[in-house]
Amino acid sequence: MAWKQFVKDYLTFTRKEKIGLLTLVFIILVVVFVPTILHNTQSNPHTAYDTSWISAAKRTEIKEAGNEKQQAFNSPPGDQYDRPVSNPRSSITLFYFDPNTLTEPGWEKLGLKNKTIQTIKNYLAKGGHFYKADDLKKIYGLHPDDYSRLEPFIKIKNNNLKDQPVQTEYVKKEREAKHFSYNSIDINTADTTVFISLPGIGGKLAARIVNFRDKLGGFYSVAQIGETYGLPDSSFQKIKQYLNLGNTSIKRININTATVDELKAHPYIKYNIANPIVSYRNEHGPFSKTEDIKKVMAVTDEVYNKIAPYLTTQ
Repeated sequence: MAWKQFVKDYLTFTRKEKIGLLTLVFIILVVVFVPTILHNTQSNPHTAYDTSWISAAKRTEIKEAGNEKQQAFNSPPGDQYDRPVSNPRSSITLFYFDPNTLTEPGWEKLGLKNKTIQTIKNYLAKGGHFYKADDLKKIYGLHPDDYSRLEPFIKIKNNNLKDQPVQTEYVKKEREAKHFSYNSIDINTADTTVFISLPGIGGKLAARIVNFRDKLGGFYSVAQIGETYGLPDSSFQKIKQYLNLGNTSIKRININTATVDELKAHPYIKYNIANPIVSYRNEHGPFSKTEDIKKVMAVTDEVYNKIAPYLTTQ
């Protein structure tokens, strides 16, 4: 009885349930087996193509590309050197020569390319000169292999001072500057060329000194040179002995007419000083003398002593 009751309760289906169950089983069978059937139907072993030649071609292309990359890596960058001569080695004749006097046919016999020969001719035509064998290595485009082959045969004659090129105007000026009398340097009139002649002063520092002087309106003390931006104290101490104050003419600012912008343009007078000076003047009237600006709270004794030489009331 128990078994019959179990079958009645759990294994007995209505007509709708039976239809639904059969439909579900059918769908599962379709999903599982139909793709396999279609694949077997469409595949045709007789129409397969032999692709082995494609793989072989690709391997060949990869190998050739690798050889090209390796060749480019091993080659010198750019076109800096002429490769060893295209002429057969049997046509090269080695002999002792002076690179300063050798003619174009002579260079050709030694195995150099026309491009390198023209570079040598241009160098000599512009006043260049070979004083020792190593100088030939400076020629752009001369391959190290060519120099190694030619070096034992280089014989430079008459290598003395009288054969050296005539000094250029720049070299003459440079040598004259080295003998310049440093004690005659007036810091208010010297230009950048004169400052460059001082030990340890290059073009950039010389320009900064002159620019600082122009913004100030002139120097009233040699010590002001030491305030130049970027000038190390060690360099200032080195040149200090060569500086003097000859011209004491200084450009002054009229504190009774100058605007805030005009005052603050001065390296010693910033906005926090210029603005109170103008405000005080507007409230109390013109200054009768320069010392009156010390009544402005922002102008301390230290500030006044520094800027006073640049101020006037007229």
